Amino acid sequence: MNSPETFPIEKRRRSEIIRQRRPKTDLINAEPPNFEIGWKRTKVINNEKPVGFVVADFLEKLEELMKKEFGSTELLAKVGEIVAERAREEAEILRDEGKVEERMVVELFRVLKLMEMDLAMVKAAVKEDTLNERLDQAKASD
Repeated sequence: MNSPETFPIEKRRRSEIIRQRRPKTDLINAEPPNFEIGWKRTKVINNEKPVGFVVADFLEKLEELMKKEFGSTELLAKVGEIVAERAREEAEILRDEGKVEERMVVELFRVLKLMEMDLAMVKAAVKEDTLNERLDQAKASD
């Protein structure tokens, strides 16, 4: 009766189906109104470390070690020497880069020398009372 050629309904071709796809749209989050701010930071936070931060960090860590029971006095004096040397190197780098004035570096060197002298006195202490006094003095100069 009805053959495929004479059938009244027209068949769609595959290529036409493919052509009728919806266009791709990228999903973009719309910005919320301003009153919903909270997820957005309004004040800029400065994450930069101040000049000389490394030197200050070394000295703070040495001071923390002095507060604790830290091995022997010889060990504490050796650590003090290492910290002073490292702080000097960092200060010289900052001076060479022009970030710090010469007089600040000279003053830091003086303080480090005093600290080393105090730690040498701590190392030489024999009595417990003398050791405690000299440790307090070394902490004060730090």
